[in-house]
Amino acid sequence: MSAKESFRSVLIFGGAGFIGSNLAASLLDGSEAKVHIFDNLSRQGVRHNLTSLEKLAGRSKRLQITVADIRDAEMVERAARHATEVYHFAAQVAVTTSIVDPRLDFDVNLAGTFNILEVIRKSGNSPFLLFTSTNKVYGELGGRADRGDTSPASASFQGVSESQPLDFHSPYGCSKGAADQYVRDYARIYGLNAVVFRMSCIAGPRQFGTEDQGWIAHFLYSALEEVPVTIYGDGLQVRDVLYIDDLLRAFGAVRRLPPSKEGRIYNIGGGPANAISLLDLAALIEQLTGYRLDLKFEAARPGDQPVYVTDFQKLNRETGWQPTTNIRDTLESMQQWWKRNRQIFVAAKSSAPRIPSTLALPRTA
Repeated sequence: MSAKESFRSVLIFGGAGFIGSNLAASLLDGSEAKVHIFDNLSRQGVRHNLTSLEKLAGRSKRLQITVADIRDAEMVERAARHATEVYHFAAQVAVTTSIVDPRLDFDVNLAGTFNILEVIRKSGNSPFLLFTSTNKVYGELGGRADRGDTSPASASFQGVSESQPLDFHSPYGCSKGAADQYVRDYARIYGLNAVVFRMSCIAGPRQFGTEDQGWIAHFLYSALEEVPVTIYGDGLQVRDVLYIDDLLRAFGAVRRLPPSKEGRIYNIGGGPANAISLLDLAALIEQLTGYRLDLKFEAARPGDQPVYVTDFQKLNRETGWQPTTNIRDTLESMQQWWKRNRQIFVAAKSSAPRIPSTLALPRTA
């Protein structure tokens, strides 16, 4: 392998967030890659993540930080000019926020993604691009939860595969789904080496969960802080959980695939073996922590998927990847991280913006 081929200049949009900071930390600690974080620092807790990355990098000069927004096409162009790999995690991530401010949701998730794609198209560098999409592109999955073969307890249940028809629901689903399709089509039309991950619930250290996004962390930390949690519906909604380190391994697995211009798309999550209902997760948290979640219930909200479990067989066939960390170990890792960072986490959570409770908004688990 030539020096040019082995050199890695990694640009991470949303690099101070949960997934981005974990990817950056793994690169700084386990490779010689140059890491460039691009983030507007608008999410709670991200300044703490950034500080920890600066400490990890030390004086190596391998970490570059740009505080900017992906809606700024000029700043995106400057950052991406020499990248050999681009990871696009920057997003507006809450269904509720997308309904309160659909223009913001559109500008960040779709227009911001368009800015990134245009820069890559024009750069001539042919960098590897990975975009994180969402299971919300499949909509409510109406009727799936009523069929006997869709129970995670069923031996025949495999989960939702990439063959599931797209059915955007909510401004968030539309903006992420449209961006998802833009990435795929830019790959096919302009020859970009791009991958889309349609992700289920990702959890792990460096995550500052809220009611609207990052529900695993929200449940766990609420129990540890003895703060009530509201469940919208009966709590029998089922999701599969994927540990952050398993997601990072998947990033590496697809990056090592031969370059492709087809616009690869993969569903990724913990799969049936790591599926759990909201109520069962609350019970597991009590077992692990000794704290019982104070649960409150409100009416279910439209747009929620009663059951979403990932079928990751396509990714497994093409790369050999599969999850290795179960839900219990994921929670234990998160609990230890919370203990080490308790004061910073509590301060970040107390300053988080809140959606007015009087708004009747669709909510997802």
